[in-house]
Amino acid sequence: MHSYDEPVYLISVVATMLEIHPQTLRQYEREGLVEPSRTQGRMRLYSQKDIDRMKLILRLTRQMGVNLAGVDIVLQLKEQIDTIQNEIDLLRSELSKANRNGSVHVSKALVKTAAYDIIIFEE
Repeated sequence: MHSYDEPVYLISVVATMLEIHPQTLRQYEREGLVEPSRTQGRMRLYSQKDIDRMKLILRLTRQMGVNLAGVDIVLQLKEQIDTIQNEIDLLRSELSKANRNGSVHVSKALVKTAAYDIIIFEE
């Protein structure tokens, strides 16, 4: 079994899986929307994470009519939200440890946040 981030799929396999032309994958790479790994022979290898990212790109472009510049902005915003959410989770963990040790009074130790997900409804 391969990990989520492990690059194992060739461009032809990914193109077949996503029902798109390999040139579309190359265009996504040129636009900076996806960065596949490369073998010693410079062949592109995609991970499951790359494939899921491309599925999101395809949904945004095909179903929602977003152009590639818009897709880039959406992906950047999603990455920022994910980064901020990870920081919040880390701070919550540290706060929880401090609360267990009695270092912070419970009335002053409240951290609230809303998690944001990109949800795309299919018709």
